[in-house]
Amino acid sequence: MPPIPEEPQIHESAQGPRVTPAASRTAPTPRPVPGPRPAAVARPGRPGPARPAPPAQRTPREPVRTGPAAVPAAAPAMPQIQLIPAPADGALDAAEEAVDLLLDSGRAPSDILVLTTGEPHPWAAHELSFGEAAYWAQHDARDDVFYADAGVAGRAAARPVVVLAANGGLDEEAARALPVALGRAGALLIVCGDPKQINAVLGAGV
Repeated sequence: MPPIPEEPQIHESAQGPRVTPAASRTAPTPRPVPGPRPAAVARPGRPGPARPAPPAQRTPREPVRTGPAAVPAAAPAMPQIQLIPAPADGALDAAEEAVDLLLDSGRAPSDILVLTTGEPHPWAAHELSFGEAAYWAQHDARDDVFYADAGVAGRAAARPVVVLAANGGLDEEAARALPVALGRAGALLIVCGDPKQINAVLGAGV
């Protein structure tokens, strides 16, 4: 009986590199992505990084104001001036027409003060016949147009509209009446009279 050939023996040195099963293979640990380095943390027992000294405080050149800033007061607005040319003997009629136009435009009667430099207005003369107390009481009531002599206009209260009738009197009196009337007018001053005389007073710096 022929001999059975022996199986070739594979030596361990000839097996080649060993392959580790996939189940037991350990995945490599991913490396962290490089980024900005964190600030150094002081370890116990080791001094940390020295802090920079705080900036020195500057001494202000001007004192610091703790209260609200002062707001400059606004200058009062000058009233508008309107000139109605009229002779001395027609200034009162021109003033009456101006009052009618003001009332027709919606102005309240209590908004209007009429001043005269010459003969008083007939209404003022009539009311003064009952005494000055009753006359000025109507002024204080402020429920109608008030007529007064320019010489006593300093006693009259300011109103939005003042109508000045330059119906006579001395030139000096008319010159004094214009700034007084301007001081009593809140929004509008209507001057009825001689344009040359009025412009001369206005040009003198009323």
